[in-house]
Amino acid sequence: MSLIWWPAPAKLNLGLRVVGRRPDGYHELQTVFQIIDLADELAFEPRSDGTITRLSDAASGADALAAVAPGDDLCVRAALALRAASGLRTGVTIRIRKRIPLGGGLGGGSSDAATTLCVLDRLWDTRLGAAELAKLGLALGADVPVFVHGHSAVGEGVGERLTPVSLPARWFLVLHPGVAVATKDVFQAPELTRNSAILTIPALLASGDGNDCEPVVRQRFPDVAAALDWLGGYASARLTGTGACIYATFESADAAAEVARKVPPRWRSWVVRGLSDSPLRKRLEEV
Repeated sequence: MSLIWWPAPAKLNLGLRVVGRRPDGYHELQTVFQIIDLADELAFEPRSDGTITRLSDAASGADALAAVAPGDDLCVRAALALRAASGLRTGVTIRIRKRIPLGGGLGGGSSDAATTLCVLDRLWDTRLGAAELAKLGLALGADVPVFVHGHSAVGEGVGERLTPVSLPARWFLVLHPGVAVATKDVFQAPELTRNSAILTIPALLASGDGNDCEPVVRQRFPDVAAALDWLGGYASARLTGTGACIYATFESADAAAEVARKVPPRWRSWVVRGLSDSPLRKRLEEV
């Protein structure tokens, strides 16, 4: 029987404000999550032996995923969390076609985990629903809930308090400078701004896409700084999340593609479209 492949879309952070630090060490944030049409794909094969495992498509990202220890694999952890919450004993083989770069600030691992939760909720007939799945996902990563709910949104708290928003139809050029940035290291940096003013949602949406993490990453990662400077020669270039990917906004695919053709060969790039709704949610509604 042929496999069904499910999308796990990436996101951009259109601005990231660090507005405080909590007693547990996590940071209070304000950001705008923009879902984009760059996506991993996952397929799920039921197993009768109770084993939960992940395999990679050799043609897409297998080498990168091979470096992820089984205990750190968010797809496996998501399946285990859902099984524990539901009391089931079933197993699954998770296959993945990896297109979103690791450590790029595009939320690929979190989106893979969200797709795992949402699809297995359907396949295992656990019927927990988006709200409960988002709670499970939050324990795996702060970005998982936005992918579970499947809408572009304003994120507050650690990113889990979500207010869906409709964003203008836009195109983006996303550029990966070939390095990975560890989110934990950026948020532990002593020079990180942690006291940006808290804005209302309308003010946040109108404030632009400034990123409090960008000065830290620019200083510590010369390759990211070089990419920001290069792309900034054509449009306003910004860091997404804690990086390493950067992006610029364009009014059309053609305008983005024109700049993409000039990207130096040492960097990867994608022309992507901003989405209000996740293709995963649409697929789940159709099936």
